[in-house]
Amino acid sequence: MTHRLMNATTGMLAAGLLGFATLGAGVSGAIAQTAAPSGAAPAAGQRPQAVPAEWFKVCSTQGENEICNTQYTLIADTRQLITAVNLINVKGKVNQKVLQAVVPTGRVIPAGVQVKVDDKAPQTLNYSVCFQDRCIAEAELTDAMVASMKAGKQMNVTSINFQRQANPVPITLSGFTDAYDGAPKAQPELAQRQQELNEALQKQAEERRKKFEEAQNAAKSGAAAQ
Repeated sequence: MTHRLMNATTGMLAAGLLGFATLGAGVSGAIAQTAAPSGAAPAAGQRPQAVPAEWFKVCSTQGENEICNTQYTLIADTRQLITAVNLINVKGKVNQKVLQAVVPTGRVIPAGVQVKVDDKAPQTLNYSVCFQDRCIAEAELTDAMVASMKAGKQMNVTSINFQRQANPVPITLSGFTDAYDGAPKAQPELAQRQQELNEALQKQAEERRKKFEEAQNAAKSGAAAQ
């Protein structure tokens, strides 16, 4: 029942992730998935820049249950996933709360993902599943964690990459309380967010292309002068 319920949520949550990231799935195992189409790799010497993001909530009714996901997703200007955090709340015939982190692949699985709010003790989320382009870690969402996030300023989501180096990603908690306690986003709002995000991605991709071309031209000029 739970698996079928959460699978049905995937389509609804997809709209909430602005058209190229989808969060949803099964509470018992993989609850959510984030699919970010692969963009062109950044030019040498350049690092992908995160597209501006914010906390927001999307909800859907599935049978006798209401499923809500309060989420924050960082996507690079290359359209690749950086990190996503989901707080999934199922109410009705099934009642479950899940805290989830979605990170890129190439992680050390036994280490899990560390989630830390400000200077509080970190919580470990164990990996439940990996796909071709992302890995998902999850744990029960407690009232204490929600309270910490509401009172906190920043969450750090840390995974360990294949080089066994910590990869901390800071996520602002500004706007979390309003998103978690407030009304879910309506479809027109989500459509507007998607349009704004696509425009931001196109602008950043163009800026990255220009910088790459300028670097190439400078290198050619330097070689010709020698």
